Amino acid sequence: MKSSSAAMPGVVFRLGHLGDVALTTGVLAHWHAVRGDTFVFVTRTANAPLFDNHPAVVRVVGLEDRHLRDAWPATARELAREFARHELIDLHGTLRSRVLGWLWRGPVRRYPKQGITRRLFGLSRLDRLRIKLEATTVPQRYALARDSDAPEAAVITPRLFLTEAELAGADERLTGMNRHKPRIALHPYATHPAKQWPRGHWQELTRLLTAAGMGWFVVGRDAAPLVRDNRRDYTNATSLRETCALMARADLLITADSGPMHLAGGVGTPAAALFGPTVRAWGFFPAGAHDRIIEADLDCRPCSLHGGKPCAKAQACLTTIRPEAVMAVVRQMLAGKKA
Repeated sequence: MKSSSAAMPGVVFRLGHLGDVALTTGVLAHWHAVRGDTFVFVTRTANAPLFDNHPAVVRVVGLEDRHLRDAWPATARELAREFARHELIDLHGTLRSRVLGWLWRGPVRRYPKQGITRRLFGLSRLDRLRIKLEATTVPQRYALARDSDAPEAAVITPRLFLTEAELAGADERLTGMNRHKPRIALHPYATHPAKQWPRGHWQELTRLLTAAGMGWFVVGRDAAPLVRDNRRDYTNATSLRETCALMARADLLITADSGPMHLAGGVGTPAAALFGPTVRAWGFFPAGAHDRIIEADLDCRPCSLHGGKPCAKAQACLTTIRPEAVMAVVRQMLAGKKA
């Protein structure tokens, strides 16, 4: 892997959803630890807090929608001028990032997105394509933008750097929740409805957790909180980093395939992740040693790349996963932590 000097940080470009950007954080930390490299990160403004206190990131350039639509050619030219001679590391692989690369006045590196392979596998379900895709996670593919060989998946899981004040704020919010009992964070939301475990299943799970004497709380953003008028439901009530701090104080997170699934890994909290329309081959499964994947073995999976397609089978991939089965996974994970 080639190193960029401290005086000439690499410029990393990754827009996309929260989880896509969170998956870069461990890769950057790895490059910094191995070579001392530093980076400027170009992303949507909403993702910028992910990089607070990150040792590898010296600056975040936040972009708004107005920069990314008709104004993108002008924005790209401005970035190319400002960072002339810097290395561009394209971790997005879209037409927009290609335009930036064409205008760039320095070396450009891109990651193997495997977009064609993913789409062919989605259409054909061929084992040889599945095996090829499952050989690397998305963070490993990111790392191949600069490395000849991908690091082990567990080495480059997300890394978020919380302050003591942020953790103390989470402790204050959770005052009254018995610390001698397990604390379970719940994230019941997802960008696409097809990736959401049924709300009734989530509510039944809260009853099972309560009956087992376990503390629980809800994080995330949605138009309708999971448990209205309940002090344990922090839906829409916390910032990105406050949400991360709350998850850091949990023994585990139960979540759909979502951005917070990766945030939990970034603060060292194991995740029990419910996967429906999306599969391991896409590269987004959490790779922490104690993470668990909960999924149904159905021939119709995967049905889409990001879970955005309507389901003709009433979301059987998720509805058939019962709250009792998730509760059993929770018990297993907690027992593993004690061991």
